[in-house]
Amino acid sequence: MGIMTKFFNQTRKPEGVLGKLMLSSMNSGHAKMADWGLSHLPALSPDRIVELGCGAGRNAGELLKKYPGAHVTAIDYSALSVEKAGEYNRESIAAGRCVVAQGDVSDLRLPAESFDLATAFETVYFWPGIEDCFAQVAKVLRPGAYFLICNESDGLDATGKKFEKIIDGMRVYTAGELEAALKSAGFTEVSADHYGAKPWITVLARK
Repeated sequence: MGIMTKFFNQTRKPEGVLGKLMLSSMNSGHAKMADWGLSHLPALSPDRIVELGCGAGRNAGELLKKYPGAHVTAIDYSALSVEKAGEYNRESIAAGRCVVAQGDVSDLRLPAESFDLATAFETVYFWPGIEDCFAQVAKVLRPGAYFLICNESDGLDATGKKFEKIIDGMRVYTAGELEAALKSAGFTEVSADHYGAKPWITVLARK
């Protein structure tokens, strides 16, 4: 496996030196896409938010800014991501507004029906058994709560398909595939939007 392939494989579970390099690029590299995704949220006043696959922590920080009355729980499979996200959000953690923890979306150890909003940026590609993982998300959301997914790939673009071949365990999904999986997992209202010039997609589902 070449060095670049090893580097790109760090997107799944960052660790070691290459993982640190990957995480250092995530916050700035995905910022515009993430902010576009966040713009799809309706008027909300959530008390509790869960950010799934939080990476280096930037999007958890943006949620804390967007919803100053909310508490954010940021979860990631990677211990290194948890460390970096904790450093990024250290002030909010000290203020009692944020918790960063290691966890597995296929087995969320969170209280049922306890969150008003869940978000997932550039991460569902790596979730094992997408419908089962979405059911885990639905379980921890209160009735009427929202789940926001934002991906750089719409499952059809050449770049996304290329990375799917070189990154172990990666699966790029179309908006239609995500919508079907969300409805199968118990979400009732699902809508999708494409960015336009880029293959970015945002999918918003309501429990």
